[in-house]
Amino acid sequence: MTRGGLSKASKVINISEDIFAGFNCTLRGGSVTHHEYIQVGKGRDLGLNQISTFEAKIAGGNGEQTLSRDVYRLGQRLDFFRMLSFFHTTIGYFFNTTVIILSVYVFLWGQLYLALSGVENSVLGNDNNSKKALGAVINQELIIQFGLFSTLPVIMESSIETGFLETIWEFLVMQLQLSTVFYTFSMGTRAHFFGRTILHGGAKYRQTGHSFVVQYTSFVENYRQYSHSHFIKAIEFGLILIVYAVYTPSAKITFFYIDMAVTCWLLVLSWIFAPFLFNPFGLDWSKTVQDFDDFMKWIWYPGAAFVEAEQSWERWWYDEQHQLRTTSIWGKLLEIVLSLRFFFFQYGIVYHLEISGQSRSVVVYLLSWIFIFATFGIYLAMSYVREKYGAKEHIYVRLAESVLVILGILVIIALRELTAFKYVDIFTSLLALIPTGWGLISIAKVLQPLLRHTRLWDSVVSVARFYEILFGVIVMTPVAVLSWMPGFDSMQTRILFNDTFSRGQQIFEIITKRVHEKDA
Repeated sequence: MTRGGLSKASKVINISEDIFAGFNCTLRGGSVTHHEYIQVGKGRDLGLNQISTFEAKIAGGNGEQTLSRDVYRLGQRLDFFRMLSFFHTTIGYFFNTTVIILSVYVFLWGQLYLALSGVENSVLGNDNNSKKALGAVINQELIIQFGLFSTLPVIMESSIETGFLETIWEFLVMQLQLSTVFYTFSMGTRAHFFGRTILHGGAKYRQTGHSFVVQYTSFVENYRQYSHSHFIKAIEFGLILIVYAVYTPSAKITFFYIDMAVTCWLLVLSWIFAPFLFNPFGLDWSKTVQDFDDFMKWIWYPGAAFVEAEQSWERWWYDEQHQLRTTSIWGKLLEIVLSLRFFFFQYGIVYHLEISGQSRSVVVYLLSWIFIFATFGIYLAMSYVREKYGAKEHIYVRLAESVLVILGILVIIALRELTAFKYVDIFTSLLALIPTGWGLISIAKVLQPLLRHTRLWDSVVSVARFYEILFGVIVMTPVAVLSWMPGFDSMQTRILFNDTFSRGQQIFEIITKRVHEKDA
């Protein structure tokens, strides 16, 4: 523990260099004084993207602090009460946030297991009073869900400072200003980057800037920044809630389902809508249409050597995997284990298909894998045909597509006549096929060094591109609906921004329309 300079030498492990200087000073028996002057001003991040980038940097730095020797040494030397202060003012906030998000994962996947396995049906399916008591215990999760423990301390502290009635009024105003949506979204940012750093390390400095940034952000930029941290996870949660509502008898009671899932749906909607709600002109119809065109161009732009992530989806996709390439073997194994959760959709849903005939044999599950590999094989064959004949001889591509459609119809007719197959099984199978495919892609990304130079890797990239298109359409669809409906754009501006900015936005919109009309 040489004294050296104030900061550590590593730009990765010690990304939060100032707090490591404090760690070293404290370990040597020194003290740190803090002087603050009102006359000294500091730039503040004003846009959601800048705030999220700053929180991602801080969360990654706290993840590296958790893994560092400095925190371990402080934990061995501080007394109990100072240890509580140390935990609360450093890694504790991010650790608690991560535990809250993990509790939502455990809760939703646990509910899904109870529904698909039939345990909940056997416990809550009848009107037996002895079973109602157990059902009341299972469904009391609303008391301990993530919003309560985060809200009560704020209300109690504010009531001490300003009074109870003033606190209640301030709390209601905050809800009208969508503060809950903002803080729920920020919670996801902190949990994602803190957890990724704990698993794989690799925290990096993220430049935020301190300029005036209340300006429109395109859909492509929002998707690049929040796809893996918020959008895909929100779609996963939403799919779990939908499958749970379909396969549990208790969800047929509307009040019960609302009581069980209201905060979880709030989390889903916050993680999807926040980047567009807190975005000037975020619900403008013309910009939404232009964003979709730009998104498709970004998706299909080739990822050449000197192309930036802002231009090509493929380049951005490879850049997002830098932590998986540099992590240890244990980090890769844990990432594979976590990706196995997507296969549970398939395992649970295939036994509810009509074609399975209420069978509980493991053969049903193995046959479902044959269907998945057959689908993937058909995709590879069609990709090969398009690559070889698509540029010159379109007739062969159309012929292959026609043969594929005819074979599909014949297979459906044969299944309809020879088995208990119902047409609804086609849509039900998608609930199992789509998550399973994403799980396979997640595992393939971990095994990239082994697959990179094979023909299979090109197929993985191609399938991943279609999944990104699917996720982008799912995210953009509700935004497009709100943009198409009149009044929501003005309402968003009036709620989120002050009067001066709202008037400036209206003037800018009028001028822009006049310029477009003149050009036309």
